[in-house]
Amino acid sequence: MSRDANDLPAVCFLLGLPRSGTTLLSHLLQQHPDIVAPPEPWLMLALEAFGRVDHRHPAGASLIQDATSEFLGRIDRTIVSRAFADAAYGQYLAASGKRTFVDKTPRYWMVLDFLDSLYPEAPHILLLRNPYAVAASLKSTWGIPLVPESWPPASLSDLSDLVLSLPPDITSSLADLVLGLPALAAHRGRRQTQVVRYEHLVARPDEEIRRVIAGLGYDPTGIASATLQQPEYLRSSRFGDRKLFERKAVDGRSVYTWQMELSIQEMQAITDAIGDELLIELGYEQEPRHVQQAGIVDRGRAVTEQYRQIFQTWWDLRRA
Repeated sequence: MSRDANDLPAVCFLLGLPRSGTTLLSHLLQQHPDIVAPPEPWLMLALEAFGRVDHRHPAGASLIQDATSEFLGRIDRTIVSRAFADAAYGQYLAASGKRTFVDKTPRYWMVLDFLDSLYPEAPHILLLRNPYAVAASLKSTWGIPLVPESWPPASLSDLSDLVLSLPPDITSSLADLVLGLPALAAHRGRRQTQVVRYEHLVARPDEEIRRVIAGLGYDPTGIASATLQQPEYLRSSRFGDRKLFERKAVDGRSVYTWQMELSIQEMQAITDAIGDELLIELGYEQEPRHVQQAGIVDRGRAVTEQYRQIFQTWWDLRRA
């Protein structure tokens, strides 16, 4: 059964790595009277994984997965998933009295193709931040060890064993950088995708927010000034950057703190995992120069590809 496009909820996806500033951007966007941006719905991740349940489920995880796959294989699964998402987004919009739902969930880099299959017409906002700064924030905020105790590994085999032996939450955070960053970088050329740089956002928030608002088709004057007023809605959620409560205004103090927070060994590990080539492609030419002055060496594309292959193996094993 087809539905009139006017009856469908207006949805925008805000994409970016965890610790890249997506909570700040979504908070500023939802100060516009037509936009609502709740903390991290994770809805598309759940829908994409529909039928895959915890192995402890009393009905039997493999039976549930096999049965739902067989059933949904007889119909158009995309239509079913879209209908569920429309219902969820639509109810939230109706309750809020707003016109556009901004779904800000950092790990949507894992399901970009799924997003496009369900909402090919939806606008995307892609937030980029200096990867060294993202890594430093992972370390300082979540305590993610960027360099394990047994670093550096003596061989590729040792690196693989090390990654596969890490706790899943740590490996997931590192995979955000190793796999998520190139996935998002490749997404920049998608139609209806606006790119925002964190460094520009904190340097000139009013200008950047109005540009994004205009790109969504709304009057940018609906936001008088990009401020950190009233982030109270975050208090009732487990998700979103809690540091927003500590800030009185948007400022650029966090742009360069990575230079003091990362050790030489950590900078080398990040350089190996990401590669100068991708950094420069994303417009971060100054950062490789800075770390090179500290003694960091770009060990080439082959090393970075090894990291990606190992993390992809981990990712495939987790999804199996």
